[in-house]
Parts: sequence; C-alpha cells; structure tokens
Amino acid sequence: MMQTYIVYTGKGVKDEATLLSLYKSMLQEVEDSNAAPRTVLHHYKRSFGGFVVKLTKEEADRMAELDGVVSVFPDAKKQTPHDKYYRIDADKTFTREKHLKYSPRDTEGHGTHTASTAAGNLVSGASMLGLGQGTSRGGATSARIAVYKVCWDGRCNIADILAAFDDAIADGVDILSASIGGDNYMNYFSDGLSIAAFHAMKNGIVAVFSAGNSGPTPAIVENLSPWSIAVAASTLDRKFVTKVDLGDNRTFEGVSVNTLDLKGELYPIIYGGDAPNIKAGKDESLSRYCLYNSLDPNLVKGKIVLCEGERIGMLRPPTLQAGAVGFLLQGQRGRDTSFSCGLPGSYLELKDGVSVYDYIKFTSDPTATIFKSNEVIDTLAPEVASFSSRGPNLATHEILKPDLIAPGVDIIASWSPVASVSETLGDKRKLQFNIISGTSMSCPHVSGAAAYIKSFHPAWSPAAIRSALITTGLLTQNMPIEANFHLLRAAKPMRGNNNRDAEFACGAGQIDPSKAVKPGLVYDAGESDYVRFLCGQGYSSKMLQLITGDNSSCTSETTYRTARDLNYPSFALQAKHGKTNVGGSFYRTVTNVGSPTSTYKATVTAPEGLKIQVIPSVVSFTSLGQKRRFVLSIDGAIDAAIVSGSLVWDDGEFQVRSPIIVFDLPTP
Repeated sequence: MMQTYIVYTGKGVKDEATLLSLYKSMLQEVEDSNAAPRTVLHHYKRSFGGFVVKLTKEEADRMAELDGVVSVFPDAKKQTPHDKYYRIDADKTFTREKHLKYSPRDTEGHGTHTASTAAGNLVSGASMLGLGQGTSRGGATSARIAVYKVCWDGRCNIADILAAFDDAIADGVDILSASIGGDNYMNYFSDGLSIAAFHAMKNGIVAVFSAGNSGPTPAIVENLSPWSIAVAASTLDRKFVTKVDLGDNRTFEGVSVNTLDLKGELYPIIYGGDAPNIKAGKDESLSRYCLYNSLDPNLVKGKIVLCEGERIGMLRPPTLQAGAVGFLLQGQRGRDTSFSCGLPGSYLELKDGVSVYDYIKFTSDPTATIFKSNEVIDTLAPEVASFSSRGPNLATHEILKPDLIAPGVDIIASWSPVASVSETLGDKRKLQFNIISGTSMSCPHVSGAAAYIKSFHPAWSPAAIRSALITTGLLTQNMPIEANFHLLRAAKPMRGNNNRDAEFACGAGQIDPSKAVKPGLVYDAGESDYVRFLCGQGYSSKMLQLITGDNSSCTSETTYRTARDLNYPSFALQAKHGKTNVGGSFYRTVTNVGSPTSTYKATVTAPEGLKIQVIPSVVSFTSLGQKRRFVLSIDGAIDAAIVSGSLVWDDGEFQVRSPIIVFDLPTP
C-alpha cells in the first residue's frame, strides 16, 4: 500500500539540479523492481533538505537506511490553522469552485484570528455583535505579517507545513508563529515541526507553537523541542455567561458566546434522549448526546433541546438540522471556556443540568428561554484553562514544557468574512471579529511579545528572547493582563501553587511583555549547545552532520551528560517520590543584558524536604554581554509527585526568576 512520506536529508543544498539528481538516484535504489518509477512530489531546497514521495512501507524502510537520510516519516495530519501557495499532494485540476478553496484566502477564520492577535494596528469599536466590545490590537502593532497557508479542508499536512517553513525561513522572517498541534515524539527529527523549528533557530528565527488542547490529562503536551517555545492557555478576567429561565421561574446561569436572543419568549423544552430518530436507526444512547442525525425533527422542531456531553463540537450540526430553536448542554468539564453556536445555547454544570432534566421529566408542559450572553468579570482569573495540555515532556523529561502561559480563553480577534462563525450548519452570520478559545489563541500572544522584544533587541538569539519571556513570567506576583493585547486591566497573580499540575500546566507563568524587554540576565544558547544536547540524547555524529552541514561530532568534550546541562531558563529534575537521596546538578550560564555594572544575589525558594544550593550565590558584572557560570544542586526527598520551587537572581533593579520543579513521572 502506497503512502505519502517525507524524507528528511538535513541541511539544504542550493544547487537544485544536483539535489534532484540525488533524490532520483535514492528513489531508484529503494523502489521495488516491478514498480512504476517513483516521483518526487515536492522538495525542500531553501532552508533545509528533503523531499516528499509516495512509497510502500518496505520502500520507506529501505530509504531510512540510506546514507544521507536523517529520517523518513509519514505525512501526518495536524490540527488546524492557516495562509500562502502549499498543497503538495492535491488534485491539481482548477475549477471556479476550487478557486477560493485552493487560494491563499482564509476560508475558516483560524489563521485570520491568530495573525491579528500576533500583530496588527488598533481597531476601535471591535466586537462580536456587541460582545467583547472595545479596541482590538495585535501584540506587535507595527510588525509586518507574512502568512503561509498550510491547512485545507481541516487538514494540516506536515509536507505542506515544512514547505511553508522552508519558504518563511528563506524569506527572512523574525518570528514564526504556528498554532498547530504537534507531537510528543521521542525522536526530534521524526517530527516535522521540530525539524522546521531547528532550522528556524539556526537562522536566528524564534519558533512559537501551541502546547495542545488535550488537557487536563498529564504528559500530553505537544511541540516539545528545546529550541522552540510551547505555549499553554490561561483564562482572562472576563467571561461570557448565558442566563436560562425555566417556565417555573427558576433561573440558571451557564456559559457560551451567544449573540442570539429568544427575547424572553418561552419555548417547549425536550430532553434529547426522548427524541431519538427511529427512522434513521438511532436510539436514546445517541440522541441523549444530540449526535449527528440522532434527533427526530418532528419531535424537536421549534423546541429547546437538553443534551448531555462534554464538548459542543459534535452537537453543532444536528440541533439546527433538526429544527430546534435552542439547546442546553450539561456536562462535568470546567466552565472556563465558552463556545459559539448557530442558535441560542448555554453550557450548564452538571447539577444545574440535572435540575433542568428533572423539570422536563416531572412537568406536563415544560418551557424555557435562553438569553443573549453577558460579559462579567472573572474574579478567579487568570487560571490554567481546563483544555490546555499538560506536561511532563515525554521526549526529554527534564526539559520543562510547556514553557509559559498566555491568554487563550474567549479571545476576540479578526475573522475572515467568508468563514463560518461557529462551524454550525445553517449559521449564516458573517462577522469581522469572533471569540474563540484554544492554545492556538495563546500562541500568537507570545509570538507578538517575542516580536516586541525583537524590535528592541534585533541581535538577540531565539534562546535569549525565550529566556526573557520565561524569567519575567508572572506566577506568584503582580500579573497585569497587559499580557492580553485585548484587555488592559489589572489582574490577580497566577496561582500556580494551587494547581495540581504545577508548572506542568503553566510553565514559568503568564507572559509580561513590558518586563521581558528588560530581563536583566538571559540564559542564552545556540546551535552548538543544541548539538551537544542531542549528542547526550543519543543522536549520532553522522546524523548531526547531515542536519548541521558541518563536522559536528559527539565526543566526551562535545556531549552534554544529561539534559540538565543545556542552558535552559528553567530547572526540571525527575525523581521517585517517597524515596531518599534525590539529587541532581544543573550547569548554567547567565549573560548580562541589564546594567553594565551590577551584582546579582541568588534567592532560592525550596519545597519542604529539599535542599537547593546555588554556587556561587553572588555574581558580578562589569560590562554588558559578560557571562557568568553557576551550578544549581538539589538534594533531599519529595513526598509528592510534583513539588515546585524557584531561583531568583536579584540586583535590586531586575528580578530574574526561573521555576524549579522536581517530579515523578505519572503512571500511564
């Protein structure tokens, strides 16, 4: 069986004719003797080397063994985002109907939303039909945006993503913002996004990714490469609540982004489980969740439907399709995320949903109405969004991921006028702004902040910019929501110590772009540092030479013994809890980017049972750019699966904070 594969060959070669000749000879060497000649569908030639081809599994295995090949992996599909000229394995016929579909235009809205969050001028009077009203702006208002379209029909293929990165790197962008679901592969060079980010780093480009929307399950964070930034999602100090009135004068408050209003008119309400579509072969086990085609239109038309379930995604099409005028969804997930739908709706917590269910069951003519959403202050914000993916990092346990957190819940930003507002069949609204949630939304907040830092420090490396964002992250101290470029309000501290996943949920804390411009010290790293890290992870000299294009080799002098030796601005130590003799040392170097003459003192906050030392505990500088080395050592025992501390370097003007986490891996 043929499948599309990506053959990654490492560093790019500028001589295109030589490159294609090499790839063709490689294909001839591996293709089955009785097979038709294989064709290179696309080749990457500007920033890194590789090609796309259809192969059998046996041919792919033979290809992986050839000299000059770093890795061979299937062209996997990723989760959404968007916009340029990439559809490698596509129907090339061009018709009027496909003109918009296969054009750079954003037909789904996701790309427009994320791009306008990262950069863009101020727009007054922005709102989603009155919700979230105010002035919208991108993180870096004066930045120029280059958009590369890689997603089609909900498919974001790695081959297309790599093509976009190849061009973007060659185009000389400064920041690459990719709100795309990644992987937690053990092999960094069998992951297309990790490959792309490595070559971006080589070219001085910051790569920012979303951490994933699969929380709160542990150890499922995505985009794990240490040369990129993975961003988790936090709530804002606003939320949208939607009031529901029952015919017996009881009122319940749910959450949704509901721009539609039944204007207080009472409608009959029915439980989805009582309206199965028998003619379509559905029963109560499906209709109770309001799954597609599971509801009988004759029973739900003109009524509000009460549905069970945790996510609105599967609910959106059938309620409109079946003719309902509204719906209520009951579930047990946290109510920290609203949703938009093509008809009035509200998500109720379980106990309220049970009350509505009882009302329907024990009332002869049950009725209800749903009101337009109201915006209220969320006094608990900012908190980690329930959907935000958690660590630890399965590729390299002692590299903390996610790196940090940014607003990703109920974010208002620009929207493509040809895109569906809610992905609901029958929703005809055409808007210039939309309110959606996800780590896709938090990612461009960090991208905008990185661009803001870059505008002040154009010569800083990607690692220096990441360090500035991490060490100024706000976890237990004042945290202004100026980190959210839509709302400039004061906010409470991120309560990382109250979160059972600790830094595995929020990294170093919420971004503070204004402080990140002047971090005082940075933990810098470059390609040679990551090569030493990769040597320590078991990558061979031969493979690394293909990737770097130089004579890099793994020797005792060029290999980091463990991931703890990488100059990362956070500290993560894996240990068994309940055991004695927990210990480990971290070797770090800080670079002075604050005051030319300064002296920093180390302040350590250690969890109970652990002794954390920093040697030396005082470092002095006499010029900018000067470097100082130190060792942080941890000894003792932990009595919980995760314990947290911190290291702060303080010179009286700058406070450079790094999280410290000691953890036991969760049981699968």
